[in-house]
Parts: sequence; structure tokens; C-alpha cells
Amino acid sequence: MGYFHQAVKGTGWMGGLRLIIRLVALLKLAILARILVPSQFGLFGIASLVVAFLETLTETGINVFLIQDEGDIEEYIDTAWVVSIVRGILIASIIVLSAPLVAIFFSSKDSFQLLLLIALVPFLRGFINPAIVKLQKELQFHKQFIVQSVVVVFEAAITIFLALRMRSVESLIFGMIGGALLEIAISFLLIRPRPKLALEKTKTTRIIGRGKWITAAGFFNYLFHHGDDIVVGKLLGTTSLGLYQMAYKISTLPITEVADVFGKVTFPIFTRISGDTERLRKAFVKTTVGITLLVLPFGIFLFLFPNQVIAFVFGEQWLIAAPALQLLAIFGVIRAISGSSSALFLAVKKQEYVTGLTLVSILGLAVTIVPLVNRYGILGAAASATIGALAALPVIGYYLRRVFSDVQTETE
Repeated sequence: MGYFHQAVKGTGWMGGLRLIIRLVALLKLAILARILVPSQFGLFGIASLVVAFLETLTETGINVFLIQDEGDIEEYIDTAWVVSIVRGILIASIIVLSAPLVAIFFSSKDSFQLLLLIALVPFLRGFINPAIVKLQKELQFHKQFIVQSVVVVFEAAITIFLALRMRSVESLIFGMIGGALLEIAISFLLIRPRPKLALEKTKTTRIIGRGKWITAAGFFNYLFHHGDDIVVGKLLGTTSLGLYQMAYKISTLPITEVADVFGKVTFPIFTRISGDTERLRKAFVKTTVGITLLVLPFGIFLFLFPNQVIAFVFGEQWLIAAPALQLLAIFGVIRAISGSSSALFLAVKKQEYVTGLTLVSILGLAVTIVPLVNRYGILGAAASATIGALAALPVIGYYLRRVFSDVQTETE
């Protein structure tokens, strides 16, 4: 079977199953939005920002390394698992130690207890069997997303049940803990090989050395996608943060999901054909066109009917976020369409390109975010995020020309 047909088949499996996953996620948000208030979502947003920051800062690029490596990855599984465990312990420890400072920074004493609880999430995730990445590497997309869909449904069920009983933001974190425990169990019961506590220095060095650009790119990506959240939380408070993050989720969750599906399918395929310039170019163009045709109509719909969408999905108490949703719909479309380039750059081992284009987006955000938020509130944050996404487009075009030029030179 050709790689294009594998991509179509993989996209079908992943698209269908991811649709189920995201419908569950949207249903969870819709229910929780009628149980919890925006300030509670803002508190959860603060805790999530800290976890995401530390997970990004300590990213080793293990999964990307295992997919990129052309040999048998089983010899790396033990080392990868130990590195993952150590990383989880490190993240959890830093969250606990920094919790008082975070609460002071955001002027939110209620976030302290929440941070102590959410520290369990990265700790548990560190024990997931890294061999689970074989499902993606070997193009077994149906198995990969059956596993993920089960975890997401289980997590949503726990969260909704506890939210109905507790009426508390802690229910969101208990759901994450339950999802992490289930994923650990699945990764050991269904995936082979099972890792052992064994660490080899040479393998550790190779994994971390290959992943340095992934770590840098992830850090810059965090600043771009969460810098606006940090500024909103700091300048406007937890209620505004909750409103902004909800508008962000509804605008990007369905749109970027399409890009994520294509990205996960095409990354291993781009890797396999990275030495064939013509096939690589055609595959990239088909991917980008496919993403555009899928996300553009939805983005236009969100832009034209923001009030109706928010009132229907979350309820009228969230309508103040409608203007921000309009701008974030534009942001989501740009992000989704440009996202296929990252999979291409990683496939040809140009991690530094991903870092470079993300850095440009950060600069666009950094220059505009504070004055726009001070003047226009969460609408200004949405405008700043959109400016950052637009700023990266010329850089993506430049890097694409270089990639295809380099690949062609290597094959001649």
C-alpha cells in the first residue's frame, strides 16, 4: 500500500475516533460551564499553566526521537521510561515548591491548594510505558486512538460525575488523575515491551541530545500559546482568564483537532519519504489543502455567529467572551493551516525550523499583548494572538523553500 493511501486510511481512523474524543471533550466543557463559574475555570487555568510550562521546559523529545529513529526502538524503551519517571518527579516537586509564589504572582490564594493537587498529574504521567509510541511509528492509528478515546471518555465521566457532586474546580483535576492512571494501566497491559528500571548513559545522551531543539521549540510554543493566558490572568484576574480560555478552547479545539489528526498521520509518513523530494512536496501540498478545506468553513461559522455558538454550548453567562471568539476563530484557522509545516520540518530533522517560526510568533505576541490587553481586555489578548500567528507565515514560506531545496540537493 502506498504512503498516500496509508495517510488516507490513517486519517480516516484518526479523524473518526478523534471526532468522538472531541465531542466528548466539548460535551464535558458544556456541562461544566453550567456547573462552575468563570472564576473557577480561571483557577484551573492557572494550575494548568504551571503544569504545561514545566512539562514544556523539561520536554526531552522522547516520542519524536523514537519515531524518527530508523532502527529497533525497543533497546531505548527502558532508558526512555526512566527518563520519563525522573522528569515527572522533577515537575511535581517544582510545582509543590513554587505553589506559594504562583499564588502571589496571580494574586490568587485559592490556586495554592489546586497546585498541590495537580502536581500528581505529571508525576503519574511519567510512569506511562513509552513503547506506546510504537502504535504511531508503525502506523497503527486505529489502535492508537482507540486507546486515547477510552482514556478521554473515562476522564470526562469522572470529571462530570465529581463536578455534579462537588460543585468544585477540584473535579477537573481528579478527572485528569483518573485518566493518567488508566493510561498507565493500558500502556502496560496492552503494549509490548514492558519497560524495566534500567538507564544507559549513552542512550540517555542520544535521546536528550536529539531532543534539544524539541525542548526549545516547545518552550517557545508555550510562550506563544499561553503567553496571552499569563498576561490575562495577571492583569485581569481569574474571571477574565476563565472567559478567555473558554473562548480559546471553543475556537481552537475543533479547528486544530483537524490539524492534529493530519499531523500525527503525516509525520511518520513524511519521515519515510523524506529522501524523495517530489513525493514529499506532493504529500505536503495534499495535506495542507485537505486541512484548509476542512477548517475554513468552521472558522467562518464561528466568526459570523459567535453569540449563538457560545449561548448554545456554554450558556449566557459566557456571552461576554463572544467578541474574543471572533478573533480567535481567525487565529485557529491560521494555526491549523500552518501546522502541517511543523510535521514536515520534524520529519526532515529540521527541529530548529520549528523553533524559529515559533520564536517569530512569540515576538509578534510579546510586542502587542500588554498594551492591547490593558486597552481592550480579553479582546486585546485575542488580537495579539492572531497577530503572532500571522507574523509566522512568511517565515514558514521561507523554511519550506529551504527544506525542499535541501532535500532535492541530497538526492542528486
